[in-house]
Amino acid sequence: MTDTKTPTRTRVGPLLRRAADTEAAMWRSLYLWARRRPLPLGPGDEPFGYLGVVKPILGIFIGLSVVEIPIFDVVVTHVVPWRPARWIVLGLGVWGLLWMIGLFASMTIHPHVVGDRGLRVRLSSGIDLWIPWTDVEALRKRYRSLPSSRSVQVEQEGERRVVSIAVGSQTSIDVLLRRPLIFDLSKTGDTPMHELRLYADDPDGLLRSARGTPASHTVSR
Repeated sequence: MTDTKTPTRTRVGPLLRRAADTEAAMWRSLYLWARRRPLPLGPGDEPFGYLGVVKPILGIFIGLSVVEIPIFDVVVTHVVPWRPARWIVLGLGVWGLLWMIGLFASMTIHPHVVGDRGLRVRLSSGIDLWIPWTDVEALRKRYRSLPSSRSVQVEQEGERRVVSIAVGSQTSIDVLLRRPLIFDLSKTGDTPMHELRLYADDPDGLLRSARGTPASHTVSR
């Protein structure tokens, strides 16, 4: 008799671990952001943020959460006779608010970093990729709007494979690689990528900072 539950358990286990890791990282980011600890940078490293394009949206969601908590508290208190329901709804509301602030904090304290040895591409606490300058053929400024809202998107352009690390369905810098690289992303797996695209609030500044680094060539268009 075939055990039909095994594949389900195989899929659910990694998902639960990923959710737990994401939750822990969000609270850790909130703690570090609240403590205003300085970003650890090496000599010559320069950070570049990517929060600008989604900051208004996050601000709206955080504001709505602040308004909704007392409203739902009043509604549940007067409508639901079961007293613990008020505390359950209140707890969920506060958790949702802190989670949104934690997401803001995570994107703030994990910027892209341009250094003497390479480019560090990040997105919140979940994506952290390192590309040495020796593997970079060119950096190009180019704004792109992507059809999906997913943070990681993979495209096939002829014989070339491109991975986009998008923010707000946008990218602003193309990183052309000298050779195909495998990135630590669940979306790409073991498939080598020929190009990586990312979003930065100040693409011109990032290109200027990268200029003069070993084996890098910047082109703005």
